[in-house]
Amino acid sequence: MSKNALVEKIADQAQLSKIDADRALKAFVTIVSDSLKNGVDVPLAGFGTFTIVDRAEREGRNPMTGEAITIAAKKVVKFKPGKALKMDIGA
Repeated sequence: MSKNALVEKIADQAQLSKIDADRALKAFVTIVSDSLKNGVDVPLAGFGTFTIVDRAEREGRNPMTGEAITIAAKKVVKFKPGKALKMDIGA
């Protein structure tokens, strides 16, 4: 789903203008991003939880040459779906 399609669906469901729905979506993304940058998990009851996890350094391969390379450790965003979401999608 594109961002524009999501904004249209938010506007429709929440009975907002597209401009207000776009502002709400941008605010949500900013708040989640800022929280994760500050090390704060973002749990959304009935939906799931956004967290930051450390990914360890690991060995990989250059797909062009087959040469072994080291992939650096880094932090990544992880989403764990909540029980209600899992039930809704049949997972």
